[in-house]
Amino acid sequence: MAQFPAFMKNPANRIASSSQNTPGIEGYVFDGVDGSQMTFWTTESDAETREHVHAFDEWFVVIEGLYTLTLDGREITVGAGQECFIPKGTTIAGRVKAGTRTVHAFGARRATRAPV
Repeated sequence: MAQFPAFMKNPANRIASSSQNTPGIEGYVFDGVDGSQMTFWTTESDAETREHVHAFDEWFVVIEGLYTLTLDGREITVGAGQECFIPKGTTIAGRVKAGTRTVHAFGARRATRAPV
């Protein structure tokens, strides 16, 4: 499968570009009743994730492609089928390859939706 299913890409759930730390990605968000969020991202071209810090935990899995992260100055590579846990307060940056698809879980509200 080269992309997420259509039902996961409802325009009402599309993430606003102002709410993304990586240019050139397409993302969608789903909200938990406890304030947590799940997001689904597809990278259209090689891109860099700008340095940032979350005040909540993050977990993600790479479905397809490759994501090279710098976490508090330490570089790690996360490939297809691999997962990563990022504790709150960690400084995050990275590089992602074109075509990479990821699923993220955040322990709080991370993303806002684009206007429909």
